[in-house]
Amino acid sequence: MEKDQIFGACSKCEPDEISHVWDMVKVPLGDRSYEIMIGPGLLTELPEKLAGFIAGKKLFIVTDSNVEDLVGYDLLNMLRGQGVDVEMLSFPAGEDAKDMKTVVDLARQLVSLGADRNSMLLALGGGVTGDICGFLASIYMRGIPFIQVPTTLLAQVDSSVGGKTGVDLPEGKNLIGTFAQPVAVFADIGVLCTLPAGEIRNGLAEVVKYGMIVDENFFNFLEKKWWDIINLEPDTIVFLVKRSCEIKADVVSRDEKEGGLRRILNFGHTIGHAVEAVSGYSIPHGEAVAIGMVAVSRVSVSRGLMTEDQLGRLKSLLEQFRLPVEIPGEMDRDAIIKHIKRDKKVRDGRVHFVLTRGIGSTVIVDDVSMEELDL
Repeated sequence: MEKDQIFGACSKCEPDEISHVWDMVKVPLGDRSYEIMIGPGLLTELPEKLAGFIAGKKLFIVTDSNVEDLVGYDLLNMLRGQGVDVEMLSFPAGEDAKDMKTVVDLARQLVSLGADRNSMLLALGGGVTGDICGFLASIYMRGIPFIQVPTTLLAQVDSSVGGKTGVDLPEGKNLIGTFAQPVAVFADIGVLCTLPAGEIRNGLAEVVKYGMIVDENFFNFLEKKWWDIINLEPDTIVFLVKRSCEIKADVVSRDEKEGGLRRILNFGHTIGHAVEAVSGYSIPHGEAVAIGMVAVSRVSVSRGLMTEDQLGRLKSLLEQFRLPVEIPGEMDRDAIIKHIKRDKKVRDGRVHFVLTRGIGSTVIVDDVSMEELDL
């Protein structure tokens, strides 16, 4: 165990202070600082809000085939109606498209459409779109700016914030990537009502993670407000997205490139990514992370870091959000272990796991054996 790596990172939330209007979170990173705007109806206000970022630039919306039809053309037409020089590029929806072929295909389209170093990209969609677009922006002509407009709960509370970009290899998730911060994030919670329930569940797994790793009060809030949350009550969702972004922004501002503290954001992810990959991505990211959080929390219980009651609360909350808490019985455990051992968080041959010390604090260890995991 790395004894000094015990974290209880962020200031605690006050759950009763729920906003009734748009809200904002700042990610303080010096000259790379940016703001996250959160609220209902932001998409309709986007042409006005983008004006200061895209003045004199050609804008390229990057989206997937699903979001293109749902809101992509509407946004494209709104922007053109305001005189913005804008084009839209899309790729097939799904995790299968998150690879270098898609990045190269999009880059070639940018070349054919005349994108230069004075251009800007706008990621419109979920986590896959944000990862692909951010990665593309970071390498196209050695780097051009990009904006995140996340349209899923998972992307709004997690993947659009913090500057991690990347694509998958057959050997594992996000093994090729860069750190590249957006210039702004616009999270319209109104679009969440258009999503299937499974997409909401995916995002809630990451939300639960934030409570587990740094903020017990936020975890208590999720337990108390679970019914309002699954029914997407607007004020509750604005607060939920804001608090999640605050936690991630605080961690990222203190450890932008995952040298130490930022690794706590990987709670549940080492096992989760392996479960995703072995399932052929039929188990989506959030569900896999939920499984991973419970699996690694069992190790925390066995080491006396958290109680059975606290583990029970975690499982109960995840189940209230209709998230799985066990690896499917038919899944190949040996294949999962193989993926865990080549996770990008492996250092010097040791797999690093984030364990919880109860609810709201974490410790990173490098001495968990595959037998102790007991998958």
